[in-house]
Amino acid sequence: MVPARCPGPCAMLALTLLFGCGVVVCLGQNDTEPIVLEGKCLVVCDSNPSSDGGVTSSLGISVRSAGAKVAFSAVRGTNHEPSEMSNTSMTIYFDQVLVNIGNHFDLKASVFQAPRRGIYSFSFHVVKVYNRQTIQVNLMQNDYPVISAFAGDQDVTREAASNGVLLMVEREDRVYLKLERGTLMGGWKYSTFSGFLVFPL
Repeated sequence: MVPARCPGPCAMLALTLLFGCGVVVCLGQNDTEPIVLEGKCLVVCDSNPSSDGGVTSSLGISVRSAGAKVAFSAVRGTNHEPSEMSNTSMTIYFDQVLVNIGNHFDLKASVFQAPRRGIYSFSFHVVKVYNRQTIQVNLMQNDYPVISAFAGDQDVTREAASNGVLLMVEREDRVYLKLERGTLMGGWKYSTFSGFLVFPL
C-alpha cells in the first residue's frame, strides 16, 4: 500500500470518507509519517489520479477497491504431453492451479487474462528430460513473444528453461507460454508458470 500526498482539504475529506470506506492512506503537507487505516477500500489523494479501477472526484480523490489483488501459479503434475500440443499454437498447458487470486488464470486454456492495466510480474520454469534436443519457451503477450528461455544441455538427465520479467499489461491482455522449439515428450513434470499484479496504472 503506497501512501499519497494530500493537500489540507483533501486530508479532511479523506478522513470524512473513513467511515464509509474503511481505509485512508495519506501524507500531510509536512511529509510526516503516513496514516494507514486498514479496511475495505483505499482513499488516494492525487493531483493527477487515474480513473482505471477507481472512482475519482474533482478534488483528486481516487477510491479504489482493496480487493483488486491478482496472482496465479500453475504447475504441471505429469510427464505426459497432451494432445493439444500437436496443434499449431503449441501452447504449454498446465493441469493444476496452486494460486488463482481473482480467477484470471484459465486452467483449461492455460492463459492469464489481465483484469486491469498495470505492471505485472511473470516467471516460468519448464522442465524437459534427457532427449538430446533443445527446447525454446516463449512468454507470449497477445500472441507476440516477449522473452524466451532455452534448455539444450544433452549431458544432463533433466533441465529447465526458466525466465522472468516485469511487463506493462493492458486490460484483457492475454499472457501464456508457447513451446517455440523442440518437444516436451516425456518431460515437464514440476514445470510452473506464475504471475501477479505489482501495481495498477
